[in-house]
Amino acid sequence: MIITKTPLRVSFFGGGTDFPEYFAKKGGAVLGTAIDKYVYLSVMRFPSELFDYSVRLAYRKVECVSDVAHIEHAPFREILRHCGIDKNVEINVAADLPSFSGLGTSSSFTVGLIKALHAYQGRHIGALELATQAIKIEREVLHEAVGCQDQAFAAFGGFNVIQFSGPDNINVERVVIGHDRLQELDGSLMMFFTGLTRRAQEVEKSKLKNLAAIEDNLGRMRRLVDEAHDLLTSNRSLAEFGALLDRTWHEKRNLDPAVSNIRIDQMYDTARKAGALGGKLLGAGGGGFLLFYVPPERQSRVRSALAGYHEIEFSVNAPGSSVIHS
Repeated sequence: MIITKTPLRVSFFGGGTDFPEYFAKKGGAVLGTAIDKYVYLSVMRFPSELFDYSVRLAYRKVECVSDVAHIEHAPFREILRHCGIDKNVEINVAADLPSFSGLGTSSSFTVGLIKALHAYQGRHIGALELATQAIKIEREVLHEAVGCQDQAFAAFGGFNVIQFSGPDNINVERVVIGHDRLQELDGSLMMFFTGLTRRAQEVEKSKLKNLAAIEDNLGRMRRLVDEAHDLLTSNRSLAEFGALLDRTWHEKRNLDPAVSNIRIDQMYDTARKAGALGGKLLGAGGGGFLLFYVPPERQSRVRSALAGYHEIEFSVNAPGSSVIHS
């Protein structure tokens, strides 16, 4: 049995500039981190000679098919085709957090499954090739309106600035930050579930249709990547990180009306009044998780103010997709 463990991600700055529709013309970059919440996939041989089907998949539902073409779950179907596997396989998936919540779960699934199927066939795949294959499957085969950062964070892991200058030109640079400073940042981040899940596709498609009108916003969001990197690698107070998050959140809200709603705005305002220095909604918008930068001495007040929402504890700088059992 092969088991892979692939991290989810938190994107701090630059989201939206990782779409080829934007970075092919302007260049893009994001600053973010893989987190210690994961998607797990197991792959094992299935004895189809004993059954009336040859592929068994278990996720939110169970599919048992005799032909890969009959698989309903499109990513499963196309990744199996991509890896040349059409029978005698059983695959199971589990995740620490729900899908459609702004943490890159779909891309972590894609990366983790490609990694697992390569290992199942006795092949090694490097992080860059893994990310590139995942991007091509999601964008060119499944025709999903996705950017390129989620696959890179899932494959490489770490706390990074990732630059995009072409479809196959991805540069991953670790953020050089001391252990104590990284721990201070880690201990100042809080994440709450809005209670809303949504498919990013429709929000992102709307943004892409309106790309010319939001290019200035995306340009400012791209420059915040450099400002945040300069802050993190300096000796300045990390409290400024919260202010930068607040700036990027207001830019993001202006990308499309579907990015936020009354519930999300109320949550954000409540946290700010309770002591959060800034924050942002993770992912495309419309639901998922709200992230806040909150100094430790203020966290109990923010936690009380958002008592009706589920808090998720997490840590930054998680490792990339890996085989944990073979």
